[in-house]
Amino acid sequence: MDLQRLRTLRELHHRQTMAAVADALLISASAVSQQVALLEAELDVKLIERRGRGVTFTPAGLRLIDHADRIFGLVEAARTDLAALKQVICGEIRIAAFPSIAATVVPAAMRLARERHPQLDVTLSAMEPSEGLAALRSWQTDIALIDDLTLTPDPADERVDRIFLQEDELFAILPASHRLSVAETVSLADLRGEKWSLDVASNVYSDVIRERCRQAGFEPQVNGYCNDFEVVLALIKAGCGISVMPALRLRHVGREVCIKQLNPPIYRRIMIAIRAKEARNPALCAFIDVLQEAARDFMPSQGTVGVA
Repeated sequence: MDLQRLRTLRELHHRQTMAAVADALLISASAVSQQVALLEAELDVKLIERRGRGVTFTPAGLRLIDHADRIFGLVEAARTDLAALKQVICGEIRIAAFPSIAATVVPAAMRLARERHPQLDVTLSAMEPSEGLAALRSWQTDIALIDDLTLTPDPADERVDRIFLQEDELFAILPASHRLSVAETVSLADLRGEKWSLDVASNVYSDVIRERCRQAGFEPQVNGYCNDFEVVLALIKAGCGISVMPALRLRHVGREVCIKQLNPPIYRRIMIAIRAKEARNPALCAFIDVLQEAARDFMPSQGTVGVA
């Protein structure tokens, strides 16, 4: 049985459409369809039924997916066992991380890894938590950094192990001369009627902030849809808007903005996700160690984010 075709079928089960699989595997949608058709011909059994742009799996297809999960799990276990025999930390670690931690903790961890383990190659891909988790499950990455604000962890998912990395707090960011600059804390309800600037590079995060505002009784009036945190910050500094951002984004933002703790506070837990049973991999363990060390230098506090 061709493992690449089996991998394509497994990816299709996770992503549901040929187009999504094509994007993930960097091939054409027609190539995805051909891989599945060749696997069906090889096994002489129908594996999928097309339904519009998506697919449904036949009983045979679902049974094969169960076997595929075990097969790829055994392949990864073999790699881990062989890696454990090595005395030198080497190889490649692929990490998927969402923007705020990809711009802070991960570069610091990559620098530490380069200093301590020069034969370890680390590659970063910026992805939203849900994308990173999908990439982890389909062997596209080795570590996915995820959070519990934009992604609800599934404790029943036995394919993924989660390791706590750090807690991050969200803060209100206001122009320095804002009327609430003298307040000790700020509630979301206090921000009703304000013009909002949102970093929509992470649509999931901005959707979470909108939903929190709705829960506070109002729809935020957005006048800045920004694909970069620096643009959000520039609008706030100019007095054109306010926002809510995580502490990881707020180190050294300067005195032109006022940063206020929210009341009640909003936190998110950031976790390291790895495939189950891979914690024995020496290279993976080494990079997790430097990730945790780097994260300690970015622990949010009033001093690091300059709360006024």
